[in-house]
Amino acid sequence: MERIRAYTIARIERHGAISAWIVDDTGFPKKGRHSVGVARQYCGQLGKQDNCQVAVSLSLANGDASLPVAYRLYLPQSWVNDAERRAKVGVPKDVDFRTKPQIALEQIKWACEADLPRGVVVMDAGYGVEAKFRSEISALNLKYVAGVKTTTSVWAPDTLATSRSANSSRGRRPARTPHADASAPMSVEKLALVLPKGSWKTIRWREGTNDVLSSCFARVRVRSAHDRDAATETIPEEWLLIEWPPDEEAPTKFWLSTLAANVTFAHLVRTAKLRWRIERDYLELKQEIGLGHFEGRGWRGFHHHATLCIAAYAFLVAERATFSPSKARCGTIVEMPALAENYRPRGASDPHRASRAGLDCDPAP
Repeated sequence: MERIRAYTIARIERHGAISAWIVDDTGFPKKGRHSVGVARQYCGQLGKQDNCQVAVSLSLANGDASLPVAYRLYLPQSWVNDAERRAKVGVPKDVDFRTKPQIALEQIKWACEADLPRGVVVMDAGYGVEAKFRSEISALNLKYVAGVKTTTSVWAPDTLATSRSANSSRGRRPARTPHADASAPMSVEKLALVLPKGSWKTIRWREGTNDVLSSCFARVRVRSAHDRDAATETIPEEWLLIEWPPDEEAPTKFWLSTLAANVTFAHLVRTAKLRWRIERDYLELKQEIGLGHFEGRGWRGFHHHATLCIAAYAFLVAERATFSPSKARCGTIVEMPALAENYRPRGASDPHRASRAGLDCDPAP
């Protein structure tokens, strides 16, 4: 896979340097209990908890393409402690229990050791909510844009922590809370509700299938409050990015990011939204390549099948990269020309034609 990876990444970089390392996982619905790693857990494909296998992956991406470079099955605690089932499916003895963020961190460390092109680590709230995981990424001298939950606590800027806006920029007025002094942390959702109106901007990040994708965002410098005992000044500042779509009653998504303080607003949004690439990868890997068609039960077979699928997908990605991206994919908006005032569709009657009484021989019923 090393040669395939190098071949494909070189062609992806023809259209721009690698800008992101995307952490994600994907589920495979399964019946029974004998396939390796199968358990009742959250399955993204189904959008709910069900019997499935889950694999964690790391992908390299830029604005035009992406490729999974690391892939490993998540082994639930029930499997780790079941020696009989482990032996039947050939789980290696050195494989012990690892949470999904721990597996992802191992993949990130491997990518650093392999000297792969660096990028900002992008993840959803399933991974970003773990402060220790974010800290480990920073310890590797990597930047991140991490999704977090509404309840994630931060120390707000002094100008916001000591006051509550008399008229919140959007939605209902937030209730008075006990966070009255600058040293008290607050949830990212409460912080979003007290941001001044001027903080919110409509930003477009890429062209979708039918239209340019855009939403309303705000950003503010905060300090993570995951360690309540630490002195506030010892915790580095980072960006809190908030998305509040115009048709929603409350903010819907939140990210913490260690990108530079002078990063542009648009670049911050585009980086956070780059996760869509891995979602597209999984869609094509499953529908076009057959990633979800593995019918075996063993550990080795599961990973061997995935390796072959990713190798085939890498070839397709490399072939696509030989073509220059169209201007439309780069976000160019093409406006339809206006119709002429005297335009008449083919076959339509002339609205200004004179009546011909001599031809109307039959009286109307």
